Amino acid sequence: MKLTALRLHNVRRFANTGVRIEGIGDGVNVLCAANEQGKSTCFDALHALFFQTHTSASSTVQALRPHSGGGPLVEADIVTRTGAFRLSKQFLAGKRAQVHERDSGRLLAQADEAERFIAGLIHDGAGGPAGLLWVRQGTTGLERRVKSEEETERRARETVLTSVQGEVETLTGGRRMTLALAACDTELSRLVTASTGRPKANSPYDGALKTRDRLAEQERHQAAEVADLRDALDRRRALRARLAEIDSPDLVREREEAVTLAAAALAEAQARADALRAARMEAEAAESRRQGALGALARFRDTLTRHAQVSREAAQAADLRDQARERQRQAVEDANHGAARLAAAEAQERTQRDLLAALERAAAAQAARQALASAHAALRQAESARAELEGAEAALKSVALPAGQLAELEKLETLLVGLRAAATARAPLLRMDYLATADGAVRIGGVSLGQHEERPLVGSTRIEIEGVGTLTVSFPPLAESAEENRKAEARRRALLAELGVEDLTAARCREAKCRELEADVKLARQRLALLAPQGFAALREQIAQLESKAHGASELTDDPERVRARLLILETEVRKGREEARAAQARQDVAGEAVVEAVRRAATLSSSLESLSESLGPEAERVLREDRLAAEVTAANQALEAANTRIADLSRDAPDVAALEARHTRLRSVAAAARDEINRTREQAAALDGRIQTRSEGAVEEALEETREQLAGAERKVAAFAREVAVLTRLRTALEEARTTARDHYFAPLLRELRPLLGLLFDDATVIFDENTLLPRSMRREGFDEKVDVLSGGMREQLAILTRLAFARLLSHGGEAVPVILDDALVYSDDARIERMFDALHDQANNQQVIVFTCRQRAFAKLGGTLLRMEPWQPVA
Repeated sequence: MKLTALRLHNVRRFANTGVRIEGIGDGVNVLCAANEQGKSTCFDALHALFFQTHTSASSTVQALRPHSGGGPLVEADIVTRTGAFRLSKQFLAGKRAQVHERDSGRLLAQADEAERFIAGLIHDGAGGPAGLLWVRQGTTGLERRVKSEEETERRARETVLTSVQGEVETLTGGRRMTLALAACDTELSRLVTASTGRPKANSPYDGALKTRDRLAEQERHQAAEVADLRDALDRRRALRARLAEIDSPDLVREREEAVTLAAAALAEAQARADALRAARMEAEAAESRRQGALGALARFRDTLTRHAQVSREAAQAADLRDQARERQRQAVEDANHGAARLAAAEAQERTQRDLLAALERAAAAQAARQALASAHAALRQAESARAELEGAEAALKSVALPAGQLAELEKLETLLVGLRAAATARAPLLRMDYLATADGAVRIGGVSLGQHEERPLVGSTRIEIEGVGTLTVSFPPLAESAEENRKAEARRRALLAELGVEDLTAARCREAKCRELEADVKLARQRLALLAPQGFAALREQIAQLESKAHGASELTDDPERVRARLLILETEVRKGREEARAAQARQDVAGEAVVEAVRRAATLSSSLESLSESLGPEAERVLREDRLAAEVTAANQALEAANTRIADLSRDAPDVAALEARHTRLRSVAAAARDEINRTREQAAALDGRIQTRSEGAVEEALEETREQLAGAERKVAAFAREVAVLTRLRTALEEARTTARDHYFAPLLRELRPLLGLLFDDATVIFDENTLLPRSMRREGFDEKVDVLSGGMREQLAILTRLAFARLLSHGGEAVPVILDDALVYSDDARIERMFDALHDQANNQQVIVFTCRQRAFAKLGGTLLRMEPWQPVA
């Protein structure tokens, strides 16, 4: 590459004006002008054109802007092996970069493409070979250096050789390469051992590996707990799905309607056979009484046997229960109360079920009236359930807590506890060591300090020394901790006032009360939905229809529908009692299986024993009752025999009432089986609820997710460390290879080019070079060796220029010729040496372009070459 013209506009002293240097040819080109004429400005502008991007706002580019502002414009014409081009850049204001064909003016590239074109001309910027061939007045170039080095060079202006040393080291892998390798080794030694390359003990890499392994083990343990919880959730979900299938209002209503339709069909068949109905009803009544009497007698005797067995088992269970109650009295009391309520409800349920069976056998004609009573009862219960629901909702609304505030209060309590613990941990310790002869004591807050006892001192502490006096020690709290504690206390008081509670315990109690009320609301809604699934209007319409159907029916001892309604309520209460007992049992399982088993068995046996005792009646009347039941069986057999005699005469062509009764019985058994399955499913779900609640209180899924997130972070950290070690290892190998390659590439050829140039200038002396650094080490004259650093400034700057010329020749032989540009590079040289330097420059200029900027007009008049001039220039708009 050769430079043929340079133009600049609005650069430093050329504010809103321009200057151009045309006719730059091959060989030596000299621009000689007085100081303050703009030579260094041209040098810096040309350097910025090649080594600064047009978007840069660095201090170097800022230095080109004149005081009046605006955008500096720099333009240069060059010739390369591929053609002639015009390069232009405008910095700061109106930023642009363009490359044109010089002769045709055709735009070839702009912006980033133009920057890439220019970068391809200079090869790696100011740090590459082209940057080595610029010698700036006072400084070494535009490459960034340590600030202290730049200031030293700028102040002392010692010699251009100082800059050459840095550039030669850059190209030959010297000091900078060594620093880079040392930094790489330091980073590697921080993570791994030098001998094995394994993670270094107690290093961040080793710590990351240990943290990852610990979190992996923790994740396996928590995953097992989550799997157990999910299994319980799946089982509960299946139970709830099954419960939704068999306990939906539509299915319950369908089963009840089927039973009702079967009863109606039976009544219709009996109505069509009036002659036979009375006899059959009498026979059925007799058979029912007989079966009832036989069943009652059998049940009574079985109950007696069961009562004796249960009494023995209850006595044994009572002993176990008493032992368990001593360990967990409150939990067992809750279970016993639930068992008692359940036993009472079961007894009432059995009583009502027996009464309902007797009433159903009375007469089919009373069905409408019984249904009417049941509907009235359902209406009253529904109205009661609605009132209960409204009361529960009002109570819930009065105690409900705003969402998230309880959690915030718990966080504040945890923060305050941590702050107090941190203050105590930072507090100084007072240790008391009594003398053997001491007869007094030291007290803090009225409590004596024991021998060698340590006590933290927080805030103001009064120390009572018996027989001496009181010592008060005050330690002001840390401002930061005190402020944080004050803010937390203020927020805590504000939250407590907002919630209307005294402390966190009261808030939790209120939250627990809220959960209980939510459960009551849910239960009341379920009960209301069960009693009036289609609403109050439909229920009242049903009552009106039943009243019209029941008109004229005979009176019974009780209303079957009312009994059935009471039975439904009792079944709900029994189910609720069983669910509560199961839930209490599940909670006791968490405390200890032995306690739960003892309480459950005791409660069950106690309930059974109470039921059996209630069924048997007073002990003194049991023998008489058994005789009475036997007499009832005998009387029922006689009544049945008489009824069968009457039926034999009236049974011809009679409707098959037995088939209708069988269908009615079957449908009732289906409904009963469904109720039993519903109750059993609810009990199993309640037990699973307790188990899930125990797991959920530990927040195992959140803990597992948090552990997995931490494990993922730890694995990423380990991978980052492994990647860092691999990158550092690869970097060290690449640096060593690059240093070896650079030295091999530049060392031998540079020596060959540099030695002939030295012979042109120093024919009366011998320069000895350091073969490792390629820098002059000493000069031998008249048999004495002189180190380079004691040579004169002129001799050192001459060595610097010759070194640049050697690099220029080296680049020229490699087909990468670039101009050698010197800005007042010979300042300290005498006239004789300057002429020899001129000869050397002309000798190199045969195949090399050399551009010299100087203010020494008289001395450089003998240099020869092409004389350049600065002329006014205005860019074409």
